[in-house]
Amino acid sequence: MRKGLMNAVLLSLVGLLCLQASAGAVVADRVVAVVGKEAIFKSDIDSRELMARMQNPELAQVKGLPRTILDGMIDQKIILAKAKIDSIKIDLNAVEAASNDRFQQLNTRFSSRKEMESRFGKSSAAIREEIHQELLNQELIDTLRRKKSAGVTVTYAEAMAFYKENKERLSNIPDAVAVGQIIKYPSVTTESRAQSLSLIQQIKSELQRGADFAELARKYSQDPGSAKVGGDLGYVQKGELIKSFEDAANLLKDGQVSDVVETRYGFHLIQMLNKDLNSIHVRHILIGFDRSKADVPGVIQQLNAIRSDIISGKATFADMASKYSDDQMSAKLGGSITSAGSNNLIFSPATLRPQLQTIISSLKNVGDISSPQKIEPPQGEPFYAIFILNNRIPAHRLDAEKEYALLADMALEDKYRRLFTEWVQMLRKEVYVRVSDI
Repeated sequence: MRKGLMNAVLLSLVGLLCLQASAGAVVADRVVAVVGKEAIFKSDIDSRELMARMQNPELAQVKGLPRTILDGMIDQKIILAKAKIDSIKIDLNAVEAASNDRFQQLNTRFSSRKEMESRFGKSSAAIREEIHQELLNQELIDTLRRKKSAGVTVTYAEAMAFYKENKERLSNIPDAVAVGQIIKYPSVTTESRAQSLSLIQQIKSELQRGADFAELARKYSQDPGSAKVGGDLGYVQKGELIKSFEDAANLLKDGQVSDVVETRYGFHLIQMLNKDLNSIHVRHILIGFDRSKADVPGVIQQLNAIRSDIISGKATFADMASKYSDDQMSAKLGGSITSAGSNNLIFSPATLRPQLQTIISSLKNVGDISSPQKIEPPQGEPFYAIFILNNRIPAHRLDAEKEYALLADMALEDKYRRLFTEWVQMLRKEVYVRVSDI
């Protein structure tokens, strides 16, 4: 169990781990490993160990953590080299959102931004950029891991063997919940809409006069996740984008630019870069709406009406989510929320942000629906939502037969990990690696 925790530190405690120690610290730096043509320094290990222990107090008594971190960094460099060779595509918007979230988490640990900068010996911009780069690397690794695990299955015999080998660890399964949501964004004023439309039409005119799309995206786009990369959204699977946006994009030929497209985010211009049977690769320029004068009372009234209809039995939560929710992904599932990085509808409440944990904990019985709540995400404009508790599973001892589906998922995840580790070990034989004592 402890080994699993340490391994998780290696490739998942990213973003905050790359930061250097205080500028006031005196460190006699030296190379502790060379991977291909890249060096890993002692200061890299020290800073990652410091932040790992800050984030996970249970690591305080773990011995050998520096060497475990070093092994993880070596593997990371090898995997990243392979990911770049294979031209792995990732969701840059998701990376940007996660980067901002991690930066804000770090910022809350200090009394001021100045104190944070002093502690790490660098500017806020440099800290943010290092977090972004580490999360970008992690997303490349996770995407490659998913690609390598595609098609892997687990048999009944394998699942039961996993259960026997891990019976003690599986004796205490933490509590879990299944939750649904209906999200609504307040409508914008006519004045705000007109101002945004005027600006996007101005940008369209510049494009028609021969301006470069990517340069205009960098200059004007209000999508923080893609603006600095010229509006590039990367390859996106069909069905993942807002319908009006995706419908307009699918009508375009390679290199062609759309007319103005409206979504709940604002007005867009879309340029098609490439598309195949299952995905599209586009750039876009977004001019968002000014929501400072949005109709908040109106959206709360709408959510209360939806909630009343569900409670009275006039409609189901799933039907109302499919019809009204502004979150396309969960709306397709009747409002059901999936755990991050998977399709699981049941997950630990601890994986939710604190605000959502508080809301869900207030729902005592299955079927309870919250009142409308204002949600302020790490990135993007606030929205309002109601939540339903679809299921709650108390902490318990795993029953291998009655909960076989859960056991099979756990066994499959373990198989993914083992196969990926074996593959990384094979890659190690193809790359020059030299390690010194740390």
